[in-house]
Amino acid sequence: MTRQPRCNRPHDGKPKDECGIFGIYGNERAANLTYLGLYALQHRGQESSGIASSDGHHIYRYAGMGKVVDIFTAEHLEHLQGHMAIGHNRYSTTGSSFLRNAQPFRSESILGPIVLAHNGNLTNAGSLRYDLERKGHIFQTTIDSEVIVHLMAKSGIDDFMDALVYALKQVRGAYSLLVMNRDRMYAVRDPYGFRPLVLGKLGSAHVVASETCAFDIIDARYEREVEPGEVLEISDAGIRSFRPFEKRDQSLCVFEYIYFSRPDSTIFGRSVYDMRIRLGRMLARQAPVKAEVVVPIPDSSVCAAVGYSRESGIPYELGLIRSHYIGRTFIEPSQKIRDFGAKIKYNVVKEAVAGKKIIVVDDSIMRGTTMRKIIKMFRNAGATEIHVRISAPPTLFPCFYGIDIPTRKELIAATHSIEEIRKYLRVDSIQYLTVETLLAALNEPDMHFCTACFDGSYPCELDENGEDNQKYLFEDSEISEYY
Repeated sequence: MTRQPRCNRPHDGKPKDECGIFGIYGNERAANLTYLGLYALQHRGQESSGIASSDGHHIYRYAGMGKVVDIFTAEHLEHLQGHMAIGHNRYSTTGSSFLRNAQPFRSESILGPIVLAHNGNLTNAGSLRYDLERKGHIFQTTIDSEVIVHLMAKSGIDDFMDALVYALKQVRGAYSLLVMNRDRMYAVRDPYGFRPLVLGKLGSAHVVASETCAFDIIDARYEREVEPGEVLEISDAGIRSFRPFEKRDQSLCVFEYIYFSRPDSTIFGRSVYDMRIRLGRMLARQAPVKAEVVVPIPDSSVCAAVGYSRESGIPYELGLIRSHYIGRTFIEPSQKIRDFGAKIKYNVVKEAVAGKKIIVVDDSIMRGTTMRKIIKMFRNAGATEIHVRISAPPTLFPCFYGIDIPTRKELIAATHSIEEIRKYLRVDSIQYLTVETLLAALNEPDMHFCTACFDGSYPCELDENGEDNQKYLFEDSEISEYY
């Protein structure tokens, strides 16, 4: 297999949200409800969004680049007819950020139409695609999940679900999937259970989503997790559950609790909010320090900072404000402003930190460049001491299961000691949770987490190319984003 070129897309120092999926069966307003579900899942992907619907005879699809609210109009939703719909918010962990790669992906085949929305990353997609292309298959996109459709089409199996299972038995890695044809919807979670997928009800309609916050916005009721290795077939006959895959050791993505999921969601059967409070409390026990205020790096670190404050007794202050209104094409002013990128996103509340010893709580540090700029902002605002506390272990390894984490050589903790990181950030102290403390904080004996980004223990076999093949398997060389 030939090596695929890596993309040089800039990384702003935080792990990137993967994707969010939402599906509903049995409601005549399916597309409108999917729009709302995707709106609630916007934090999981902001590059593109799409919805596909079906009235039992025809499939309708619309997708665009950007955020949900900017893509869909009332007219678009009116044309997405039917009682069944699936939707997808994308952050590209594989494939370039072009409209052709927006999901749900639709293809026509001997099985009829196949529509697919995927959250995760297939670790052997590169070799599978290479083999398929050598046999004459022509791919429409550069996303890894298109290989599933090709494997289904070439299976020679007439039954749609059997063909889907046949294809999934050949792929490895992380996948929470929604798959649709004209009259049925399928929800699938990989045998390791890397990415979350939840099942709910809205009246007589069945709803599936990445997180329960997508249920809340439409007043749907959470019922349960789609379990690792489970396939749900949803039709007019109701729900049928199948377990066609070889059982694997559970490997839930711990970063879903640390960073990705919304704190008002329930995933893996537990409250994200409660889990983050626990992390903050354990961080205060493991890494105490004398200070006057605890300050979070908003937004994902707020809960951990609250937990740290409660456990330590040190007051919590909202000492840093984050702007939520930065556009994709924000134009830097012609006059050069130092640290401009950090300043358009964050601003310090001087009254909260001036003349004080502060504890800055964050959930992760990747490259360290953004944190260094924020620390400088705190210094300029008059903080006398700055102690950084991270509610996760040092990130030492990239993720191959659907999270965009920089390569190992770009991760500051993989190339520098803790003391070197402290000096680089120019802080008085810095401490991380250990892996052992992290798992003790979560304290869930019936749950087993993937901690590969912290310890390099990858639970699922990787493709031969390793890191060169992780996130940008099939890169385009186009200039235009239009297709």
